Amino acid sequence: MSIHTTETAHAPVREEDVPRTSEREGSPGSLPEAGGTGTLTRRSMLATAGATLTGGALLLSGSAARAQSEFPAARGPREGSAAGTGPRQARQDGLRPGMPHRDYQPVVVPNGSKLPWKVVDGVKVFHLVAEEVEHEFAPGLKAFCWGYNGRVHGPTIEAVEGDRVRIYVTNRLPAPTTVHWHGILLPNGMDGVGGLNQKSIAPGETFSYEFTLRQSGTNMYHSHHDEMTQIGLGLTGMFVIHPRRPVGPRVDRDFVILLHEWRIDVGTRRPNPNEMTDFNVLTMNAKAFPGTEPLVVRQGERVRIRLGNLSPQNHHPIHLHGFHFRITETDGGRVPESAQKPEATVIVPVGSARAIEFVADAPGDWALHCHMTHHVMNQMGHAFPNMIGVKPDGLDAKVRALLPGYMTMGQTGMAEMGGMGMPIPPNSIPMVGRQGKHDDITMGGMFTVLKVRERLDGYKDPGWYDNPPGTLAEAASTEGLRRDGIDVDAPAPVEPGSPA
Repeated sequence: MSIHTTETAHAPVREEDVPRTSEREGSPGSLPEAGGTGTLTRRSMLATAGATLTGGALLLSGSAARAQSEFPAARGPREGSAAGTGPRQARQDGLRPGMPHRDYQPVVVPNGSKLPWKVVDGVKVFHLVAEEVEHEFAPGLKAFCWGYNGRVHGPTIEAVEGDRVRIYVTNRLPAPTTVHWHGILLPNGMDGVGGLNQKSIAPGETFSYEFTLRQSGTNMYHSHHDEMTQIGLGLTGMFVIHPRRPVGPRVDRDFVILLHEWRIDVGTRRPNPNEMTDFNVLTMNAKAFPGTEPLVVRQGERVRIRLGNLSPQNHHPIHLHGFHFRITETDGGRVPESAQKPEATVIVPVGSARAIEFVADAPGDWALHCHMTHHVMNQMGHAFPNMIGVKPDGLDAKVRALLPGYMTMGQTGMAEMGGMGMPIPPNSIPMVGRQGKHDDITMGGMFTVLKVRERLDGYKDPGWYDNPPGTLAEAASTEGLRRDGIDVDAPAPVEPGSPA
């Protein structure tokens, strides 16, 4: 099916084509900052637009203006809604499209991509294509999933508060689908719940969604038709809406990570979307460690990490080593500074988003991972019998007469699995990770590394961190043990408890 539009700009906008100016500079048509005058009237909005026309503000006309008049419910926040209580919610018709580097610092999507767009009559136009995708979760494990634009997860949509967006969705799947714009305030008929808000998009059809973004924050998008199947197969993505004017301290690196969980039985080629409890591939941006890319930053930079969770069942407590951060956003918007508190772990519930911010003042390779311990292991660790404490004695030699190469495993845990180099079934991955600088990293799944360096050549992976002398834990010396009076052969010291 072809799509016909009248375009005023034909090529997708690229970030590198936009002049870079200070992120803190105001722009014509900007909203008042938090704590400002609040909601604008129609008269004051028109006056502001007229006053700033010479500064380059664009007043929408033609099809864009007609589209806005077709959605009277979009003129302002709904009375009583959370959005209606905030000072940043203003009437936003007529604002010029927000541009990267001029109006916002673009996000970084490790292992992922962003959806290109173009401006047509003042409207940002996007095109999503739902289709089957062969996706690699980690080296050695591929599966046929459902995604958008050849990606699992779908490319991140990035826009600015006040933008008018038009998103075409083409369905190349064998089943009907829809797209729900998760957490975004919009007209009812654009909400994307199949059967309730719209007809489902049949295979081969293209639908158009159009609305004005009246909020900022970290949001998501996903199918809302046969959700168990379609979300379980990967029809998900992130939707980041930047504030029209910056709020809070300037961020240097702004990362986006979508959390998900899958059931892919060893040797199979498709996720099982019917699974309800035992997920064996846990991912960040659809990659399981060691397939996850590191997050690379310079020492002293302020970092934001946006986390979304569209897992079928589980919440994820994401823990960052080496730093305390503040939770600055939920999927409902910015958290007031008075409500922010220092944390080292943030729980990201199913269907929710959180953003954390911190200053990367400590160099090193710092772990970022889910703290549910089964979520940092991979596929082959599931349904494994409990072998802890088993003493096989001469069992291995006897079994090898029938099965050459047999080895009893798991008597002391599963840490040795990563470095054994044993053959594994086709299209599967070991239970835990990879070789690190010092030893095996005995984690998989929802695990990645924040790499903070004093000096960087761009933001490519700098390799492993070189710890300065005296800052690396290592085997204790005989001299040191003697100096401190530590007898490693004596009973373990215990301080007597208080008398009853």
